[in-house]
Amino acid sequence: MRHSQLRAFHQVALLGGFSRAAEALGLTQPAVSEQVRKLEQDHDTLLFHRDRRQVRLTEAGAALLRLTRPYFEAEAQIAEHLSQSGAAVAGELRVIADAAHHVTGLLRQVRARYPQITITLRGGNTGEILDELRAYNAEIGVMGDVAPGADMDAIPLGGSEIVAFAGAGLLPPSTSALPLADLLRLPLVFRESGSKTRQKIEEEAARQGLRLVPAMVAEGREAVRELVASGAGIGFVSRAEMGADDRLHPIRIEGTALRMEETLVCLSQRRDVRLIRAVMEMARTGNG
Repeated sequence: MRHSQLRAFHQVALLGGFSRAAEALGLTQPAVSEQVRKLEQDHDTLLFHRDRRQVRLTEAGAALLRLTRPYFEAEAQIAEHLSQSGAAVAGELRVIADAAHHVTGLLRQVRARYPQITITLRGGNTGEILDELRAYNAEIGVMGDVAPGADMDAIPLGGSEIVAFAGAGLLPPSTSALPLADLLRLPLVFRESGSKTRQKIEEEAARQGLRLVPAMVAEGREAVRELVASGAGIGFVSRAEMGADDRLHPIRIEGTALRMEETLVCLSQRRDVRLIRAVMEMARTGNG
């Protein structure tokens, strides 16, 4: 197994094709194809399904990619350390968040300070965020959990109370607060399993000995919001995430102290990646 073979495989896997990998490596497509073919041959394994129009990783290829990601990331860190060139922070910053508004201010500041960074932002629940960080599919996560795991570095972003919310017509307009027992008698619109807000409501219902049966389960916060706005039932969200929507009004949950704490996280073993380190330091010092 040669370093050049691994690098060829890694680039094809990342970029999704031999032509794009050849361009990134400054090689010809046949040269890249031969490097990957030799790697497969030497180890008697198939790493890619080669269709006429696309290249797809096999199970063995996907497993190898999970190993080459940290390998080549470490190589880049070594090169950075040895060069000590003070080059500008650059690259792609992939962020996955349970609610975008918790991190938009920080990302605006990051982009202003490091204009060579390209930022992508997508949504996910707590379980998805941790999975994606551990799979090296994202650099930064934002999630409603203050204890994401021993393998994560975390910076608290603050929090707010969890409230119920309803669309017009479901409850009298004067309703501003109800005990959880009364709320659970109404049709409930919940997010998918893995949602930290859902987990907290379920735990509180169990603590009070209340029976909780969702009427509807929707994938993602926006889907819940639209269902609740249509009058389908009651949803739950942190007050900070309510936003401005005239179709919805919050309902304080009496007799509870439920809060959603938001946390910025990265994988501990990647904390010294220059791009990740820069973002975490900005968040830690309050420059976001």
